[in-house]
Amino acid sequence: MQSKNKKAPTVAEAAYIRYVAVQPCAVCDEGGGEADPSEVHEIEQGNWWLSIALCGGCHRGPLNGLHGQRQMWKLKKLDEQQALAITIRRVFLAARGAH
Repeated sequence: MQSKNKKAPTVAEAAYIRYVAVQPCAVCDEGGGEADPSEVHEIEQGNWWLSIALCGGCHRGPLNGLHGQRQMWKLKKLDEQQALAITIRRVFLAARGAH
């Protein structure tokens, strides 16, 4: 959900967000793709270039979610920067047509 105080993404940012959304969750590897897009979490609100692909559970879930107890994050020993690195790598490889 877009905050009403946040600027809308530019055309380039919106294209990047679409690339992020089709990647699997950076934490549990679930979802992604056109049929089951990931949620896009910005590490810094309004900076769309710092976006992480997350499934609903790893984003908003009360036990596993970033905004919850982060149990899955702890199990995988990940923080936001590491999840961002995973997302950036996947977006880069997808843009190049590699996996």
